Amino acid sequence: MRILPRSLAGWTIAVFGVMAVLFGIIGLVSPQTVATSAGFGTLSTDGRVFATASSMASLNMGVYYLVAMATEWRPFFRFTIPFRLLTFTVFTTLVATGAAPGEFLSVALWEAAGAIATGAGLYVDARRPDPA
Repeated sequence: MRILPRSLAGWTIAVFGVMAVLFGIIGLVSPQTVATSAGFGTLSTDGRVFATASSMASLNMGVYYLVAMATEWRPFFRFTIPFRLLTFTVFTTLVATGAAPGEFLSVALWEAAGAIATGAGLYVDARRPDPA
């Protein structure tokens, strides 16, 4: 397994994976920090449990992304694009309808940017000559 990505698309997957792992760890250590950065107020006990569970999911997802990057698992790279765009759509709708605070839009934009970057990386990589 490799530590550094072998492709442009792999770099986009690696960046998201590292960020997801970091946000997951921060949320496990301090769920309130993650909630505050997303525009939510003080967490209740239930909110704290939910934020902790979401942080664990972020940590796991980050590891999945890093394994996919290390193995250059292209089908996974492609699979992430529509689902990150779906996440963008759902989170943007939550903000637009007032169900989530405006700061939550940054999460939606991060997802869209990641999907576009991975798609562009796959496009560029497909047009490069094979180094092997």
